Amino acid sequence: MYIKKIVVAIAVLGLVAVGGFSYYIYQTIFGINTAFSSSQKVVLIPTNSDYPAVLDSLKPLIKDLNSFNIVAEKKQYPNNIKAGRFILKKGMNNNEIINALRSKNMPVNVTFNNQERIEDLAGRVAAQIEADSLSLLEAMQSKDFLADNSFDDATALGMYIPNKYEFFWNTSAEEFRSRMKKEYDRFWTDTRLQRAEEIGLTPAQVITMASIVQKETAKVDERPRVAGVYMNRYKNGWKLDADPTVIYAIKEKTQNFDTIIKRVLYKDLELDSPYNTYKYATIPPGPISMPDISSIEAVLNYEDHDYFYFVANVENFGYHKFAKTLAQHNRNKQEYIRWINKKGIKR
Repeated sequence: MYIKKIVVAIAVLGLVAVGGFSYYIYQTIFGINTAFSSSQKVVLIPTNSDYPAVLDSLKPLIKDLNSFNIVAEKKQYPNNIKAGRFILKKGMNNNEIINALRSKNMPVNVTFNNQERIEDLAGRVAAQIEADSLSLLEAMQSKDFLADNSFDDATALGMYIPNKYEFFWNTSAEEFRSRMKKEYDRFWTDTRLQRAEEIGLTPAQVITMASIVQKETAKVDERPRVAGVYMNRYKNGWKLDADPTVIYAIKEKTQNFDTIIKRVLYKDLELDSPYNTYKYATIPPGPISMPDISSIEAVLNYEDHDYFYFVANVENFGYHKFAKTLAQHNRNKQEYIRWINKKGIKR
């Protein structure tokens, strides 16, 4: 009888031990192991990261790193690190965390617009994906890539059509550039290419003209009319006489693109630069900024009118007064000059 009790006791203890171990295993794999109170956290794992680097990123987000290590080893995660942007949700267990890190690279929406130079674009994009600004700039300015795709240093910025694009965070500089070339080709549909040919411009010239239009007016509804003025001048062999091109020429010459110029002076009009449309009766060699799609469409579908001149409308700020004759324009211009002098704007 005594021996029987001992056997039963041992059996019970064994069951308890097995049950305890089973519970430990269950908790290790399926127990909640997040240590943050928000609904989710983003984990960025750079390219070529090793397991210790991943653990450093996870330390603030996980309650029990030891249990995570056990499950990670069993699932062979340390030998299969994936770079990317991953989302950890509150209440995840180790199994779910590792599954997310292995197979759920979440894309990011990359946006850019109004970039004045390709250097600015590189910086803007670098803030949104893994590639740094230097590698992006090198890719964007690659002589071989530009030559192979009919671009040059002056027109390179025109390849990047402002919009919102979905990328994986760990996209390389070369992958970003190649994707944007595909988006550029997709943008230039047969219809748009045909329209550019009809108005006598190449796609690169359309983008350059659009950049001037956008610098002239922030009012989207006014852009086709402003574009019509420049197309009237261009088709009639006139100089474009666009103040924004002079401002860009000054910045390019001084290499100070942070300069704020609100007033173009007569002496500025003499600056010898291919971007100075007061000096040369040509479209500049490249865009003076990154035009958005509305500006490109404004050039392709410019308003057909007889206006050759325009000046800022001091009675309706943001818009302009348009004129068909120089005499009419000069009257409008005097009104603007009186206003700008009254405001004390000298530069």
